[in-house]
Amino acid sequence: MLRTLVADGEFHPVSRTAFAVTPTLRESYSSGDDEELAEVAMNEASRASLRLVAAGLEDEQDGVVDGAVVFRRAVIAADVEDPTLRPDLDDAVVRLKNPLLMSEVASVHVDLEGAESAVEKAVAVVDAADMGDPDAEFVLGDAEDHSLAWYATQELPFLLEFL
Repeated sequence: MLRTLVADGEFHPVSRTAFAVTPTLRESYSSGDDEELAEVAMNEASRASLRLVAAGLEDEQDGVVDGAVVFRRAVIAADVEDPTLRPDLDDAVVRLKNPLLMSEVASVHVDLEGAESAVEKAVAVVDAADMGDPDAEFVLGDAEDHSLAWYATQELPFLLEFL
């Protein structure tokens, strides 16, 4: 998806699903400023990214670079006008009305190479963790302990070259 964004200047997130600081997310936390709530939305997006990596295992075109699955979470931070709120799905979920344009992207956040082993293990258990399996949640936590690295949009082509 990141390669499509660079090549075409836009891409279509799966079901146009995205994550944001929404009124419902604000209501679900008794304290926290927008920066802290943005971190919550980013964490939700990074967990969703695990599912995209898992889908790449099933579909050999997506998520595969040079014959190998890239076990790294990736989150795109963007400024998008008027997304549709989806509190029926989760507190931070929104639906984009249009494809995401490169001009809307503020930054990209991607795991470093050192996270790949933990991400690979998390990909295998993310659904079980969401269903409440404490062992799976522990494995997922190992991946989430890795901070995503920040990249400016102009760095994205170079980042993709080195994946």
